[in-house]
Amino acid sequence: MTTGVLIFAYNNDRIDYLSMARWSAKNIKRHLGLPTHIVAGDPPAGNNRRHFTDVGTVDWHNLNRMDAYSLTPFDQTLVLDADYVVASNQLKTILDCNQNFMCHRTAYDVTGLQTFDDLNVFGQYRFPMWWATVMMFRRSRQAQLIFDSMSMIRDNWTHYRNLYSNNVATYRNDHALSIALNIENGHTLTTTDIPWCLASLTPEHQLTQLGEDHYRVDFVTADKRSRWIELNSQDFHAMGKQQLGDIVANPC
Repeated sequence: MTTGVLIFAYNNDRIDYLSMARWSAKNIKRHLGLPTHIVAGDPPAGNNRRHFTDVGTVDWHNLNRMDAYSLTPFDQTLVLDADYVVASNQLKTILDCNQNFMCHRTAYDVTGLQTFDDLNVFGQYRFPMWWATVMMFRRSRQAQLIFDSMSMIRDNWTHYRNLYSNNVATYRNDHALSIALNIENGHTLTTTDIPWCLASLTPEHQLTQLGEDHYRVDFVTADKRSRWIELNSQDFHAMGKQQLGDIVANPC
């Protein structure tokens, strides 16, 4: 059985996702010993506009994540966001799990300043959100159903947005994935999740690289005190695109 990593990397005028993906592929090879297949080039028809705190409002070419099932050349695939930093071999754990599909149920702020209570749910009824940042799947009927359902949800986004009372107009893969999992599990909210929370760094904090797999996060507390922490050999989701882009352009 072949195993590898799939990363979607469609650039826009402010974010160089392709460079991030190529940088990530080197980290993946070092820590996981896996090949990486990067989906790049001209983005598919249609796009979103999305606002990011650090780069502003940009064209966001992120509408075909559900094509991962048909695009992957592997039997077992890890789908990673281009801004997910692989700094350890932790993801090997889920590759050894006897499951057809897994993703993160919850994310958390590595600084501890935010609760992420509003980010781990969506819509008026605070429906639980599963994150599409990291997904593992094997070729199977179950995985195909999940990705087919995501495609159906994207193509009928207005309907599903209204059905789940979601006030966010912009299509998001996280929301589509959450609804697709709900369809696949028969609306029981029973899923097999990645057994740890998704470490995340929001854009208002400053990320710098100290060395290979070694990062520093500077932040200001609610009482205006300057603090910092170090992330050493820990995977994390770098939600600040500009800061990660600077690291990729000038690696240690």
